[in-house]
Amino acid sequence: MSAVRRPNRAGGVVFDVDGVLLDTEPLYTAATQAIVGRWGKRYEPELKARMMGQSSAVGARMLVAELGLPLEPEEYLALRRPALEALFADAPALPGARELVADLLACGIPVALATSAERALHERKAARHAWLRDLPVVICGDDAAAGRPKPAPDIFLAAASGLARAPASCVAIEDSLAGVEAAAAAGMAVVAVPDVAMAHLPFRGASLVLDSLEALRRLWFAAP
Repeated sequence: MSAVRRPNRAGGVVFDVDGVLLDTEPLYTAATQAIVGRWGKRYEPELKARMMGQSSAVGARMLVAELGLPLEPEEYLALRRPALEALFADAPALPGARELVADLLACGIPVALATSAERALHERKAARHAWLRDLPVVICGDDAAAGRPKPAPDIFLAAASGLARAPASCVAIEDSLAGVEAAAAAGMAVVAVPDVAMAHLPFRGASLVLDSLEALRRLWFAAP
């Protein structure tokens, strides 16, 4: 808990991106619903909660199987991609995200990104956010270093290695069940910052559950 509460003791901070730094989860939902709605299906929050944090391939297999779509997972991803590319061009930052990253870097605490998204889509989202583009350690889901998808710990271990820090010295910031499980399995302290629709879920493995990055920033950097 001390590593979570005192960032000056952290060797590094590893952020997920979607739903943590950038407000992209509504964009994923809109793009997905537009496709499944063609067959009269609903992309319900319960299914989304289980898919969040997974790789695109794993999530697509879950979606197609759960909803009984007459598509192969690869066909679904091909249908979704143009919509995501268009929506991601204007992906906004979540409140407090840029400021929290800046505060950490100003304190000399290295920051990495560990996102399940493929690199091309990540770069599309980050294009208008220099504070994300300039981070030296960014591990994406289709990178060889990412290894097995969340909830396996591989991507967080890769991020810690990129920062040249021991995983146990790092704090991970996540919003999904799979992401929290992955970071905890890597040996990191974990702060869960879920969307309000997911706040009721059991984020086992998280040292702390907060409702926003602004709340985390106040906890870490507000004057005593």
